[in-house]
Amino acid sequence: MRINRILLAAVSVGIACAAYFVFAPGTVWSTDFEGAKASAAKSGKKLLIDFTGSDWCIYCQKLDAEVFSTSEFKSFAKGYVLVCVDLPHQKELPAALKKQNEALAEQFKIDGFPTVIVADASGTEIRRADGYEPGSGPRAYLEQLAPH
Repeated sequence: MRINRILLAAVSVGIACAAYFVFAPGTVWSTDFEGAKASAAKSGKKLLIDFTGSDWCIYCQKLDAEVFSTSEFKSFAKGYVLVCVDLPHQKELPAALKKQNEALAEQFKIDGFPTVIVADASGTEIRRADGYEPGSGPRAYLEQLAPH
């Protein structure tokens, strides 16, 4: 029983440590989907969910560099709670985070990377952008995500 509590505590700490990270200065992305939904509900914001393959998807890496790292995206992102759902091939994720991310990819029927989804605070999809055309820049990409 003591070992189970220690294991549970270790997993919880791992998730807490991995729950937030920064793509670019001024933008904080959560990896905790349930926590992000609660934050979105409390703040009245929508979710912006980035499904990425951080260590293998070249187009995901280009999206990060050409869009998510820009001041234009930083301004756009103020209206959203940002969520990163990473499905790496080589990088090891905590087991609970890996399980969550795989379940979210199935729930949202992700069949290509990158996929960025705008959802309401309950997690219901509103719109999505599939793929990324390198060099198109932030304005063209963000237009796909903005309210119509």
